[in-house]
Amino acid sequence: MSNYTERIRRIDHHTPVSDEFRARTVQGAVFSVIAILSAGYFMSTELSYNMSTQIVDRVYVNSTPSATAVQMEFDVTFQEIACSLLGIDANDAVGNSQSLHTDRTHHVYKHRLNKDGRNVHRSRPEKTELGGTVTDEKTITDAAKKRGLTEESAGDDYYIDDYFQKDFCGDCYGAAADGECCNTCDDVKRMYRAAGWKLPNIADIAQCKNEVRAKDEVGEGCRIEGTVQLASTGGNLHIAPGRETEDIGGGNGKFSISDLLGLAFEQYNVTHTINKLHFGPEFPGGVRQLDGQIRNVGDSHGMYQYYIQIIPTEYVGLDGTRILTNQMSVTEHMRIVKPGSGRGLPGVFFFYEVSPFHVVFEETRRGWTRFFTSVCAVVGGVYTVLQMIDKAWYLWSKGGSAANLCF
Repeated sequence: MSNYTERIRRIDHHTPVSDEFRARTVQGAVFSVIAILSAGYFMSTELSYNMSTQIVDRVYVNSTPSATAVQMEFDVTFQEIACSLLGIDANDAVGNSQSLHTDRTHHVYKHRLNKDGRNVHRSRPEKTELGGTVTDEKTITDAAKKRGLTEESAGDDYYIDDYFQKDFCGDCYGAAADGECCNTCDDVKRMYRAAGWKLPNIADIAQCKNEVRAKDEVGEGCRIEGTVQLASTGGNLHIAPGRETEDIGGGNGKFSISDLLGLAFEQYNVTHTINKLHFGPEFPGGVRQLDGQIRNVGDSHGMYQYYIQIIPTEYVGLDGTRILTNQMSVTEHMRIVKPGSGRGLPGVFFFYEVSPFHVVFEETRRGWTRFFTSVCAVVGGVYTVLQMIDKAWYLWSKGGSAANLCF
């Protein structure tokens, strides 16, 4: 047993030095304290460094199936346009309306807002279907001609903009006493019920045909929010004058084509606030560039255009959880459109295309192995360096030379 123990002792390369051969000094004690504090500090930083979550990003060629739809979640507020005057539609890359059979999870709601930007009292959100927008002058002109409207106004009773005048007094068609006004379709119906008369054809009541321009909506705004599934081949989603614009002034021919075009250009101030615009669920570190952005158009006839590049993104957590979403880059352009220019009608357009690449973000940690390796290097390095300094100081104080500085 003693021979075996002796053999083990022979391979000991960390032979301790007897206390009688140690020179204990004040500077040695100071360096020892410094070594302990330094080692503790470096160990704590190494622990933080090796245990913290790092995000590694990689870029690949897009392998997402082309049939996969792109989810768009949006919330846009128009401060100057009533909900009844707005429509929303989505077109694919070649301009065809995106059919709803690829959009089964869509839902879009309109919220009427008062002049303070709050929901109108007792108003309920109105669910809206995609489709029914007017994006060019020709559509309005053709519809007006089919109803027999002319280039000039056919009557002198009142025009479209009369509904916005504070002193406007609409005709009650004989159902009310002199001096009483019917400025909305509901006013006319109420007067006919009060008089016990049968309501005439709605098409002959200007206020009903122009209900979307009724005086009780003057000064209102509109918030449109929802979620839609869009084709991954690219296209656009736009908020523009609704189809109701074509029907204003029908029946009596009191309005001219120029009146209708004037409505689309003069009354559609597309100043807007993008409260939210997402293309998929959120993920840690994701950036939403357009959230909370306000765009003031002023007095110009504007078509505001956003050009969005969608980058398919996958986020992989430490626990293996995967989030499939999209990032986006965006540029924007304010296009001035004037009546008769043929460049389109005012509106807000979101043009999008899907990138041919996709990005993968993956959470990683260096782990305990890297930490213990670093601790060994840190403790050994601190001890060795301070030992060299301590011995050099000791030899210098004793008048020794550098030749004696060996370890």
